[in-house]
Amino acid sequence: MAWNDFEIILAIVNAGSLSGASRALGVSYATIFRRLGDIEQRLGVTLFERSRTGYRPTLAGEELADTARIMDEAALAAERKVAGRDLEPSGEIWATTTGSLLMGLLAPMFTQFRRKYPSIVLDVAISNELFNLTRREADVAIRPSNRPPENLIGRPLTTIGQAVYRHRSFGLTPGASVETLVSQPWIGAGPRLKDSALNQWMDNNELKAACVYRVDTLVSILSAIRSGMGLAVLPCYLADEDPDIIQLTNPIPELEYGLWFLMHPGLRGVVRIHALMDFLTEAVRAQQQRLAGPFLR
Repeated sequence: MAWNDFEIILAIVNAGSLSGASRALGVSYATIFRRLGDIEQRLGVTLFERSRTGYRPTLAGEELADTARIMDEAALAAERKVAGRDLEPSGEIWATTTGSLLMGLLAPMFTQFRRKYPSIVLDVAISNELFNLTRREADVAIRPSNRPPENLIGRPLTTIGQAVYRHRSFGLTPGASVETLVSQPWIGAGPRLKDSALNQWMDNNELKAACVYRVDTLVSILSAIRSGMGLAVLPCYLADEDPDIIQLTNPIPELEYGLWFLMHPGLRGVVRIHALMDFLTEAVRAQQQRLAGPFLR
């Protein structure tokens, strides 16, 4: 069997169909169909049971898929090992972060990093989801989290504070208690934002009934406040730079969260990765007070 025979089998097992395997491997359905038939003919064994619901591996198919998983992990481990042999900070770094962190904090830092390390190319993916660093969907993640995944290593950069904000046209006085704001229209987090702490806080303060609008990114919540849609909780670093948006409360302790630099343990010795981690650690911690959020006097 050739190396890519195992790849075909594993893709079909994972997807449960030829069409899913073709999408995962970026080849046509006809190619997958032809390759599977060729493999089974050469081995003289049926690897999958065909049905209307998809392709289910036989015992032989599952045994080959198990071997393919071992081979796949070995290939990824070898890639991580070779990637750690940099002598100079150069090459590409695949990073993932959120849109709000990029806009409100990281964009100017990335610019400064590129000036310091011109031989490093940053490829940044924006998502609310944590990419699979074990599968090398990204090299590093700069993510908000109070409980980062245990299979990753990293460094806590700082603590992010959050407060309630409104547009200046609302005319509300800063320093008001949350209890006095229940009658105002509120903007909430949509389910795809996956902010359970914020949802719980709004529920505890009886604010869910006051929600007139929900959206699934912090940047979109900021836009809604700018348009006068209502009040909302936002990270202080994101809202405080806008002169038309007013902070109504002090940072809310139960909504604080950590900011982490995360990577796979196999990239521990990569020079370019450590260059970015050390640079961001210094740059972010220099803004620690701003990121924790100002207290109202």
